Amino acid sequence: MAKCAECGEYENLPYQCRRCGQTFCAEHRLPENHDCPGLGEWNDPGGVFDSSFDDGVEESGSDGGVGARVKSRIDREAGTGGIAGAFRGNMTYVFLALMWITFAAEFAVIFTLGGGTFTELFVLSGANLIRGNVWTVVTSVFAHSPNAFFHIAGNSIALYFFGPLVERYLGSKRFAGMFLVTGAVAGLAQIGTGLLLGSPLTSGVYGASGAIMAVMGFLSVVNPNLKVMLLIPPIPLKIRTITLLYAALSVFGVFSAGSLGGIAHAAHLSGLVLGVLYATVADGRRNVPNQIGSGGGGLGGGGRGPF
Repeated sequence: MAKCAECGEYENLPYQCRRCGQTFCAEHRLPENHDCPGLGEWNDPGGVFDSSFDDGVEESGSDGGVGARVKSRIDREAGTGGIAGAFRGNMTYVFLALMWITFAAEFAVIFTLGGGTFTELFVLSGANLIRGNVWTVVTSVFAHSPNAFFHIAGNSIALYFFGPLVERYLGSKRFAGMFLVTGAVAGLAQIGTGLLLGSPLTSGVYGASGAIMAVMGFLSVVNPNLKVMLLIPPIPLKIRTITLLYAALSVFGVFSAGSLGGIAHAAHLSGLVLGVLYATVADGRRNVPNQIGSGGGGLGGGGRGPF
């Protein structure tokens, strides 16, 4: 017995779609009945059916022959059977992997090149932006405090459980864009807030909690009654309640200088607001289920300015 990924009903004889890999009931087993990501490629010879047999002769006598072959190759790799197709429906796990790869890279940099290089490569700060280290806008989203394992562990748990729900709702491309943009903007918002409150240019921020708060804010709008079983303590709560608790903590942290130091509350709050705003205009491919088995605990962290 398996649960239908479209309607949530349990099916004794489930069907697995060969294109998206999800399991469905008899009513939703056809690609057009569950809005299969590969459905739009059925009429794309370069994406599904093309064997590349005629790549060498297609427009070979024209000036656009090379360009046409390159475009055909790109279309094929981006199709369901191509390399990029492996990431479709899996961007949550790609981001999880990047977080842990970055975490390992942090230790390698610290032990070989020192903490200063770590700051220049991974930490978003006003000083880094002035120096031209603009890549830290992105690397800071995946970097986490090397001094607090619970920082990356908490964010990983939350992303693991909540990320796939939003990814299935939006699709992988829009989910990836939302995660990266909200994470970057949240970090910049924290830096800007810190400067307004008198923090030095060297004050830095890093972590994925801003993007994860956007995910939680998004879910709080599209299905506010989604029930989550917390790990500690083991009690069920609605996603809306959990998000509101984090929002209240972040607001309190922003306006109580120093009382809850070490956590980038402005980043949390800005990520949450962005997720809520996006949810009000986004249209979904699939419905969000009414409950999930477990939820992530703790989006904050220790260290210097994590979020």
